[in-house]
Amino acid sequence: MRRPYRQQFPSVSVESRLRNSLLAVDFRVLLPAFPQHFNVVCALAGMGFPWSKLGLLCKEEEALIFEMDPSELQRKIDGIKSGYGLNSVSVISICLAFPRVLYSEMDDLLSDLRVLLLDHDLLSYVEGNVDAVLEVCEKVRMFYDLGCKMGKVGELMGRSKSIFVEHSKEVLMSKIEYFSKLNVQKDQIGLFLLSRPEIFGFDLEGQVISVLGFLEHFGLEKEELESLRQKYPHVFGRNRMANLPHVMRSMDLGEWFFEKMKRGDHSLLVTYAISSMEDDVDKHYMDSLIRLRAKRTYIYAIQKLNFLHSIGFGENRFAVKTLSQLNSSSSQLQRRFNCLLHCGIEYSKLCAMVKLSGKILNQHESILEKKLEFLCNDMQSSLQYLDVFPGYLCYDLEQRIKPRFELHKWLVDQGLCEKEYSLSTIIASSEKTFVARLSRIHPAAPNKWQENSLKRDSRAAAP
Repeated sequence: MRRPYRQQFPSVSVESRLRNSLLAVDFRVLLPAFPQHFNVVCALAGMGFPWSKLGLLCKEEEALIFEMDPSELQRKIDGIKSGYGLNSVSVISICLAFPRVLYSEMDDLLSDLRVLLLDHDLLSYVEGNVDAVLEVCEKVRMFYDLGCKMGKVGELMGRSKSIFVEHSKEVLMSKIEYFSKLNVQKDQIGLFLLSRPEIFGFDLEGQVISVLGFLEHFGLEKEELESLRQKYPHVFGRNRMANLPHVMRSMDLGEWFFEKMKRGDHSLLVTYAISSMEDDVDKHYMDSLIRLRAKRTYIYAIQKLNFLHSIGFGENRFAVKTLSQLNSSSSQLQRRFNCLLHCGIEYSKLCAMVKLSGKILNQHESILEKKLEFLCNDMQSSLQYLDVFPGYLCYDLEQRIKPRFELHKWLVDQGLCEKEYSLSTIIASSEKTFVARLSRIHPAAPNKWQENSLKRDSRAAAP
């Protein structure tokens, strides 16, 4: 006869089961300090903390909990229960999501959570177990991580409790990431999403939009639209709703768009629809797409094309032209694009630079950083100069940019050149044109250039 499940295996002590459970959760953190903190671990488990969740208390500074006296932990938990009227399940869940409440004063956080869980009765909408309440607390933490101030948003969260009940953490994160792409203040994104809970039910991914039609739908006048088309022609055409935040940033409209939604126009996101199948279709783009499909490298090319659409390029001839200049993978292109943004180039200007010279993104991040450093520090120029001469980033730093600039600087310092030529004139000229200009500046200048070239070649040839 088959024995009951509990009798199939020899009995194991509580301490052994606790040790095995903890080590399975986060053995890299717990194992070195286990003997020292074992009493605290046992005390927490005795208070009702699930063994499988105790690893959440061991991250970075939260490991301070295991230095505390177990009786002090008990007093802290009892104080939270009595002070805020929360039950054991709620307090344990809060401690797991916000371990600092166990050793710091966090009245603002606890006040917010009391309003959400008790005053707005969220607890009646979730299962009464630690896993369910912990998930709610982890969702709440996402908004604090955005910069929402503890103690200031409890009522707002309570009025929008559907966010924490009806939607998964993945849905919350996807919406947060979507609007974060507009590059507006993070706390404003948090407050916007809390005040507009219906937006979590919007499909912001699959729909195809016409950029022109969408801007009209959001209220731009014909004169404004024409100005944008003249300034940012690479953005217009069709694109996906998923790329909309970067479409707006590529026209320097990110903040304008976000302010419109904050004022209540967010509903326009779901009321927009393309008027017809032919609306804003670029024939040149579609023909190019057909030719791409016939190539063996189709998938590779489409990935790069999708990268261009994701940063704001529409389905138009400019995207096709830029695609022909790109010889790196989509992931490499994204890293280099992000690198240039991190260096301080404005988003809309960077997109315009890529339109003019897509080869910029064919270079490794370290090379791009060195060129920008030389531009700003040695040439004493600014990133704004790239607006008129983005091709600067395409020339070789050691063989072209540095030697030509240094020779020009030497001529000026020696008083041999009264005119200061622009960087584009110095760098972009062909070798023949450059040497001819040196001859006109001073008869000895070409010899100096030749001498410097021989030195560079010898250094390059040295082992």
